[in-house]
Amino acid sequence: MKRLFLLLILIFSPFFLAAKDIPNGYGGVELGMSFEQVKKALKDNLDFGYRGERDVSLLPGENRALIETDTTTYAGFSFLDRCWFQFYNEKLYVITININREKMDHFSIFDALCKKYGNPDSVSPEKSVWKNGSITMSLERPLTLKYVDQKTFDSLQNKSLVSPSGTETTREMFLKGL
Repeated sequence: MKRLFLLLILIFSPFFLAAKDIPNGYGGVELGMSFEQVKKALKDNLDFGYRGERDVSLLPGENRALIETDTTTYAGFSFLDRCWFQFYNEKLYVITININREKMDHFSIFDALCKKYGNPDSVSPEKSVWKNGSITMSLERPLTLKYVDQKTFDSLQNKSLVSPSGTETTREMFLKGL
């Protein structure tokens, strides 16, 4: 009986230890894609309402760019609203998708994500988060779906030279004092 139990543990342990199979993007746009690949994927998927070069901006800091799309004018049929695609060193590292709240609700998205990817790793009133070690997917309120290349994001956070503002510092002090 003991051997059977150990055999079952050995057989099923890879399923429990494997990283969660969460997506690394949506609608043909995936984290790690080059700037040009993302532009092509956005042109190919009309749901994003991509209009071309006018949707592209440079962000402060070196090697950073942003593509912003808006479906209100060019894709009124879409379930999406506004979307942002952030790049660092020509690679996509954050996808932010606002979902049209007149066409979709938070619970329906949350329920679909739970059925497909399992329960979130963390839940708060602001967001539900799924992680697999390299990618973080979050459903944020009121209705935003976000995909983040965690390694690149953490690297940029560590490089940030911006100190917390006085307000942020005193806020943290207040919260620690509770």
